[in-house]
Amino acid sequence: MKQLVERTGVATALGQPITLVGPELKVGDKAPDFTLNKDLLTEVNLSDYDGKIKLISVVPSLDTGTCSAQTRRFNVEAANLDENVVILTVSVDLPFAQGRFCETAGIDKVVTLTDYKHRSFGEAYGVLIKELQLDQRAVFVLDADNTIRYVEYLAEMGEHPNYDAALAALKELV
Repeated sequence: MKQLVERTGVATALGQPITLVGPELKVGDKAPDFTLNKDLLTEVNLSDYDGKIKLISVVPSLDTGTCSAQTRRFNVEAANLDENVVILTVSVDLPFAQGRFCETAGIDKVVTLTDYKHRSFGEAYGVLIKELQLDQRAVFVLDADNTIRYVEYLAEMGEHPNYDAALAALKELV
């Protein structure tokens, strides 16, 4: 059994300290692989997006205001991006909830993926909240070779990411 790093003192949820499980990834690191679900039965890995530039938007739950706003913002931006760019939104919501959210919110450009089954993304990317079993808000931009070119871990779960900085990093790669 692998021993996972636990990071304390780096993030809060509603002002309360939380423990993040997994490493803190940095610009220049090779992006770790993951297994996420596209729906109840279909699993995807990082390699399924090989050759694409990726913006990975991590949210605790699509059913909250900040997470909804973050996903909607990146969906709008995705309409103006090159075809070799994919925006993935990762949460621990069940696939049914993700589908309902996308249908209701008109999300049609962003790919929603769920970490509910394995938590492998949360552990590999250092965003799994030990106490809540949700993924902490973060944004990662990966080049076509899966090298991390931008990373932002949010210190407070309810804060918005720096959309402009993430999008600028993404557009530099196109």
